[in-house]
Amino acid sequence: MGHPLIDEFEAQGSRPRGWIAGLTKAQLTAFPVPGTWSVAQLVVHVLDSDMAAGHRMRRIVAEETPLLIAYDETAFASRLHYHETDLGLVVELFEAHRRHIAQWLRLLPEEAFARAGVHNQRGKVTLGQFVQIYVDHVTHHERFLLAKRRALGVP
Repeated sequence: MGHPLIDEFEAQGSRPRGWIAGLTKAQLTAFPVPGTWSVAQLVVHVLDSDMAAGHRMRRIVAEETPLLIAYDETAFASRLHYHETDLGLVVELFEAHRRHIAQWLRLLPEEAFARAGVHNQRGKVTLGQFVQIYVDHVTHHERFLLAKRRALGVP
């Protein structure tokens, strides 16, 4: 796998820090776009998702065609006290985790990116596809995050 995608994956590590910059606790836990998550919920979700992704990627390399189980992100957001979570720590962990996984990915031979696991919802997914999925995941959520900031009146 070319390093540009891994570089992008790693560079995204600092994005969530900007997402919460300048927001008050009330703004972080508000629901400025009805029917969607708060900024806090979205930021913690991105960390939870990335931690699951890192584990899945490592299992794909270490195990033979592992079964990768989905989790209920809505239940996580509603039951895991996202609004009481230290978002400063969350953004630090996200950045460190992205750095860690990117460094590990760069150690792998090219053929490792063709190894696959079987996700119970997506089906067969290769390591290379997972890297792209999680680059896209940050980009996807960033659009929602920016809409929330606009609705809060904070660019």
